[in-house]
Amino acid sequence: MRSRLVRRPGGARAAVGAAPDAFDRRLIAPMILGSVLNPVNSSMIAVALVPIGTAFGAPPAQTVWLVSALYLATAVGQPVIGRLVDTYGPRRLYLAGTALVGVAGLLGALAPSLGALVGARVLLGLGTSAAYPASMQLTRREAERTGRDSPAGVLTALAVANQTVAVIDPALGGLLIGAGGWRAVFTVNVPLSAACLVLGALRLPGEPGPARQAETGGTREASRAPGASVPRNTHGGRPRRDVDLPGMVLFAGTLVSLMLFLMQPRADRWYLPVLAVAAGAAFAVRELRAAEPFVDLRVLGGNVPLLATYVRQLLGYTTTYAFMYGYTQWLEEGRGLGASTAGLVLLPLSGTALVVSTLTGRREAVRAKLVVGAAVQVAACAVLLLTGARSPLWLLLLAGVLMGIPQGLIGLANQNALYRQADPARIASAAGLLRTFMYLGALAASAATAGYFPRRADTGGLHGLALFMVAGSVLLLVSSVPDRSLSRLTPRKP
Repeated sequence: MRSRLVRRPGGARAAVGAAPDAFDRRLIAPMILGSVLNPVNSSMIAVALVPIGTAFGAPPAQTVWLVSALYLATAVGQPVIGRLVDTYGPRRLYLAGTALVGVAGLLGALAPSLGALVGARVLLGLGTSAAYPASMQLTRREAERTGRDSPAGVLTALAVANQTVAVIDPALGGLLIGAGGWRAVFTVNVPLSAACLVLGALRLPGEPGPARQAETGGTREASRAPGASVPRNTHGGRPRRDVDLPGMVLFAGTLVSLMLFLMQPRADRWYLPVLAVAAGAAFAVRELRAAEPFVDLRVLGGNVPLLATYVRQLLGYTTTYAFMYGYTQWLEEGRGLGASTAGLVLLPLSGTALVVSTLTGRREAVRAKLVVGAAVQVAACAVLLLTGARSPLWLLLLAGVLMGIPQGLIGLANQNALYRQADPARIASAAGLLRTFMYLGALAASAATAGYFPRRADTGGLHGLALFMVAGSVLLLVSSVPDRSLSRLTPRKP
């Protein structure tokens, strides 16, 4: 019998006739569609950088800001919105974020200059920051509701969806550019945003009413602190967390100053790293003193395994994004392929990642995935050192196949590790911060790409970038092999 939706007092929705001990499958579609908005805008832009540069007369060192702008925005936006999700619930932030994606897509499609296009990418980064922490919060709530801790299938569905998008996006981006020009890769966000809004409005649960929140939220607070009452500073019975605006500004200032220097490291720009260090120190002092910090450094300092997971996320995705953007630009400029052909050459990479995620997703095996992924990453980067302007097609495809294996292992392993290591009460914030470290890797990759391709993506620059990627992959391998705690991660009670 089909379940129907009813609205409980206070706005929460429940499925009548749905199994009380099973994950609510109505949530999966909006969770998946929302979570793929960021990879959609990450993958397709890779084949659009060269056409955009041609349209505006900009070299790779300038068009790379289309990548950096998105990831600077998401690096700040993910933990900010994760904290808001923990405070106000996933529905509101999901709907607001996906609506912003549609607005940004429309602005990008109409952008008259490279600067305006960069602005649209900033809005895209902020808008796409909502769905992932919202999905992790929903997953945790379902575990609490059902009394069952079985997130592997749901987390794998999210990972496989992202890999599926990565499979089709480079080729789709090339086809869209061939049919409607590079602006089409921005226009595609408008219908995707509309679909997310419809699914989110229909299927995502609202927040429980004050009475219910006082009952459940107060019980959870009491369980963590016996004898403690529910704090007065509440939102409908749930403890309210203030937004740490100064911490957010200092965090953003640190990243922007550092990126401005790394994109063009020159002696006359010495003040930028000094500003980054000063802002970073002020950020640390602020966060250690704030009652409700933007990034709780005290909690992170006491959770070494979670810190290690964040570092591995940074290392893994630095190589992933350096390959995605650097290799793609080299295929078009160094190897002389068109945007559509370059997108097709990348299909084996994403296809391999999809297959690997699907086959290994239901087994967490965090340590094994990290070790194997890092080792294969080293091999894939070594293949890049053999490529040249006349390399045969099979060698170009081999590099993508090898890089697809770690892409299907590392991100999912870190996601499963975080789910076990993070404080359940801050799961959305922790998940947002995991994505922040992912995007910090993308920013490092952007800076490296700009450094190795100052004027054009030639073969010498690709080989230098490959050595940079080898170094990061080796560090990932060295950090994963001796960490026995990864093998002892086990399901915990919700």
